[in-house]
Amino acid sequence: MAYIEKRTSADGKTKYRAQIRLLGFPQQTATFDRKTDAKRWAQRTEAAMKEGRYFKAAEAKKKTIGMMIDKYLSEELPKKPKNAYNINMQLLWWKEKIGYCLLSDITPALIGEHRDQLLQGKTPRGSVRSPSTVVRYLSALSHAFTVAVKEWGWLEDNPLRKVTKPRQPRGRVRFLDLDERTRLLEQCQASKNPFLYTVVVLAISTGMRQGEIMNLRWKDIDFEKDRITLYETKNGEIRVVPLMGLASKLLRELAAKRTIDTDLAFPSKKKSNVPMDLRSPWETALKKANVADFTFHDLRHSCASYMVMNGASLVEVADVLGHKDLQMAKRYSHLSEDHKKNAVADMNRKIFGY
Repeated sequence: MAYIEKRTSADGKTKYRAQIRLLGFPQQTATFDRKTDAKRWAQRTEAAMKEGRYFKAAEAKKKTIGMMIDKYLSEELPKKPKNAYNINMQLLWWKEKIGYCLLSDITPALIGEHRDQLLQGKTPRGSVRSPSTVVRYLSALSHAFTVAVKEWGWLEDNPLRKVTKPRQPRGRVRFLDLDERTRLLEQCQASKNPFLYTVVVLAISTGMRQGEIMNLRWKDIDFEKDRITLYETKNGEIRVVPLMGLASKLLRELAAKRTIDTDLAFPSKKKSNVPMDLRSPWETALKKANVADFTFHDLRHSCASYMVMNGASLVEVADVLGHKDLQMAKRYSHLSEDHKKNAVADMNRKIFGY
């Protein structure tokens, strides 16, 4: 129940004190110059208390962004070990910039202002941040807000729901043409590194990511069923990859002369319990093969591109590469123009007779 009390100070000024007494809640009091303001506050506060929203608003006035980030880093980040380093770095950036702000003072406009700072700023390496990188900074903060809303009850809503994300460029599709592939494989085969050729062939044949290949263990390879089972993947789901052709042959040869002190398929020469360092031999092979503007991840694009150009559907590409939906696979759809033409031609013949 709300009460409005008229009070006159020693200097003759009139004030209106609103009091709310509601069973199960501590008494709430506020003073205003106008009676209408006191009534409005009492009505809104009492309604919020009855609907279970009041204490969230109160918490938002007590907690800062920095406090939210600290709690998130200590309690939630350990649940995300794969990307913990990057998320920690991103959230600490937000803490440095707006960590002093109360949660109740955070607005979409304030977040948008710092989003633009990110876009205009540079990375520690001196390069301009890409829109994709800025989106990841926003996503890290957004998830912290979501947890604060749903799990901790610190505020009513996530302000990032109203913040526009930077437009990201269309996904890069760079794959090896016939001459590039021939030159690169020749240099990989001639490399002093005993694993490079097998690694690159495996990447082209299966579309596996660099981390998946480098951490591949013999127990995950089933030569009888011609498959590799990946238990640690980017999206957290187990993926089974077909192992066929030259990649299977090379892995079988490697298995026949493997050492017994490690289960890694491609161990380091110095420390058998850690994967080999791929960067130096890979960059040397690229340079000698005269293949420019090409990364190891582009071998994954090459695999997908070759599949599409040989008649595979986008569903099949997404399944092999481990995409949860077809959005990522659609970047390769332009490579299947002939297949789309044939599909349209078949439809026209069936409907119109020619």
